[in-house]
Amino acid sequence: MTFTGRNAISNWAGNVVFTPAAVLRPRDVAEAQQFVADAPRIRALGTGHSFNDIADAPQLISLRDVASPFELDERTQTVTVPGAAPYGAVAAFLHEHGWGLHNLGSLPHISVAGATATATHGSGDGNGVLSTAVRGIERIGADGELNWIHAGEPDFEGSVVALGALGVITRLRLAIEPTYDVTQQVYTGLGWDTLLAEFDEIMASAYSVSVLGKWAEPTLSTLWLKHRALTDQGGSADAAPRAFGGERVAAEVHAIITGDAPDDNMTPLGTRGAWSTRLAHFRFDRDPSAGGDEIQSEFFVPRAVAVDALRAIRPLGDRIDPLLHVSEFRTFAGDDLWLSGGEGGARVAIHFTWRRRPAEVAAVLPDIEAALGPFTPRAHWGKVYTTGFDQAAGFRRLGDFAALAARVDPAGKFRNAHLDRVLAISGCEAPR
Repeated sequence: MTFTGRNAISNWAGNVVFTPAAVLRPRDVAEAQQFVADAPRIRALGTGHSFNDIADAPQLISLRDVASPFELDERTQTVTVPGAAPYGAVAAFLHEHGWGLHNLGSLPHISVAGATATATHGSGDGNGVLSTAVRGIERIGADGELNWIHAGEPDFEGSVVALGALGVITRLRLAIEPTYDVTQQVYTGLGWDTLLAEFDEIMASAYSVSVLGKWAEPTLSTLWLKHRALTDQGGSADAAPRAFGGERVAAEVHAIITGDAPDDNMTPLGTRGAWSTRLAHFRFDRDPSAGGDEIQSEFFVPRAVAVDALRAIRPLGDRIDPLLHVSEFRTFAGDDLWLSGGEGGARVAIHFTWRRRPAEVAAVLPDIEAALGPFTPRAHWGKVYTTGFDQAAGFRRLGDFAALAARVDPAGKFRNAHLDRVLAISGCEAPR
């Protein structure tokens, strides 16, 4: 998060500048409740890793200074964490105590509340988005009151991936499991033809799989296979020298971002280690990715049409690649959370890490969205998509969520211009 003036703040990438009248930093939950109760319009400020204006508001509130311990409950196999905690800190705590999460996103630096609110997904055919681990949410409502909503209660499935529209999250309760090890291998030389012909086999070949590369080139840059040691369906953590025509990389590589990314910012390759230091692509103790010199877009399509969707985009490769650091393809399991990318069934994530050239990216995005149109795409809530993109066509429960938000927050205290645009598409106009 970068401060560009007294009250002007840019997101992590610097492509969005917020200009709130105030940035509120409560010292405890009681003060946070008072701030929320008094504000006519307010949104929570996380780590700034969203690439659009979804977090903007006339007043922003950050809970980073509110101390709250991690609470481990081994009997129920849950952990309660502050919403402002980064996943990297939660992962280290859990592994130290013999526990783990089912998945992590690429960056362990993002906050649990922010990742939950936007359905950050990670990777793996059998792995739901990170939000599927949520078993309870404590939040400050529009009246300043603190309340919990738990799994199994009415509206829970609509309240997890909530885009910040239902309140300011203070704590979350997450499902955990016994800790485990992961060995990650990287392969180079996977051809586009092989990917399209053997997509299902490739994406099912490890606990977590990522394919990275560009669109116009015949060969993709890297295939990442993250095997869950001893329990992965492959059975063994030993590295095969070749996989799907690619050769195993023996040394550290610039596999994610080209250019100035430091050599040591990626999690270790080739060796077995704790899930907390392998499932994410980047190390928690280093600056992430390209240090903010990027813009990100991502679209989700049903698993069954993944190959057709990739084929539809490839003719745009000559326009996409000059603007691109890299694209990444991942899969994740279906779920019942209303605004999750996985709601209703398994999906494939088609990700673009753009160079920070916003005007040129904005010019090509409508054509990418049009190419994906026949496949009922959903856009990642925290990444760049055009104002003309119809989220309601992909998120079939968006209308139900709009009604829930209107009921929980009738005055629209937690709404902003971005949510007004999105929810108006579903027929729910902004409160006046």
